[in-house]
Amino acid sequence: MPNLDPESLLPLPTAVFHVLIALAGKDRHGYSIMQDTSARTGGKVELSPGTLYSAIRRMLEQGLIQELSENPEPDNTDERRRYYRLTRFGRRAAEAEAARLRSMLSQARATGLVTGRP
Repeated sequence: MPNLDPESLLPLPTAVFHVLIALAGKDRHGYSIMQDTSARTGGKVELSPGTLYSAIRRMLEQGLIQELSENPEPDNTDERRRYYRLTRFGRRAAEAEAARLRSMLSQARATGLVTGRP
């Protein structure tokens, strides 16, 4: 049963946040999540299979994501692949983490630690 308050999960582990971001756009299998994360970060974040699947296991338990029973990619016939989808609770948790990070960046700008706009 997912915790109903996403704020209680903050701060999210970096790997978890990257998985949530990857799944925010579309349902994906694990390798696709790793590829998306690497592409979005310009290769600065490379999720290893161990890190990814440990995060996925925890996220399933927390109700942040769900495993799909059917393959959303009919052209892909690899039955070994498991596909995942962001839940409403997972989206709320990702939004809460993004707001937390935005607030931290605002604080850093206010002190002069970070200058300029993104």
